[in-house]
Amino acid sequence: MQSRTTYEIVGGRETFAKLAKAFYARVDKEPVLRGMYPESLERPITTLTLFLIQFFGGPAEYNEKQGQPRLKMRHARFKIGQAERDAWLTHMLAAIEEIGIQEPSKSLMAQYFKDTSAFLINQPEEKGAPDTLRPTTPGTYPLG
Repeated sequence: MQSRTTYEIVGGRETFAKLAKAFYARVDKEPVLRGMYPESLERPITTLTLFLIQFFGGPAEYNEKQGQPRLKMRHARFKIGQAERDAWLTHMLAAIEEIGIQEPSKSLMAQYFKDTSAFLINQPEEKGAPDTLRPTTPGTYPLG
């Protein structure tokens, strides 16, 4: 018996496009994050859609169009501290809820986003800053 990918289980391309749009609708109103993105969010929506499709088991269009993900390198130019990570994660988890991703995919995706967003922090933590969304085990996904 062949196992199905998360991409297939959640509904494929359409679901990941909805997720990216729901996420960026929130980012568009988020002062902590909005300045990191271009005025038009069309390209970030497309790029995130393709990345998620590929990461969760769909076609490798992201690699074809963008090259290897190399998330740490691609995000190095942005100041990502705990506040930016927490805002990003809050909006991504809300987008997962909004579009109705079901278990077990919901938990699997949420854990990936928690771990990866923590992995991308590149600014020292401020003393006394809350860490309510910090995962207990930071992820180190080998994404390139």
